[in-house]
Amino acid sequence: MAEQQRPRAHTREGVVVSSAMNKTIVVAVRRRVRYPRYRKYITVSKKFMAHDERNECSVGDRVVISEARPMSKNKRWRLRTVLEKAKKDVAVILDPTEGEETAS
Repeated sequence: MAEQQRPRAHTREGVVVSSAMNKTIVVAVRRRVRYPRYRKYITVSKKFMAHDERNECSVGDRVVISEARPMSKNKRWRLRTVLEKAKKDVAVILDPTEGEETAS
């Protein structure tokens, strides 16, 4: 019988918005979607909790996360790579209209 290969896990690219938890980061993934009625493009963001085994990420890092087995109630993603480390004194803004979603 032929061996079955697992399908490649989905990946997403985003920015770390929180790293306060132990071995867990929160990644905001932004995408542009066309609004059906007005045919304008809007930016939609969604936050994912991801497993960071070595606690190597900090707020502002650009990372790639991939799907994984469920590790907790909300954590179903795993850190794959860090694309770019955060620069010092740069504010991360998830949504410009909300003031409480900023970190420096």
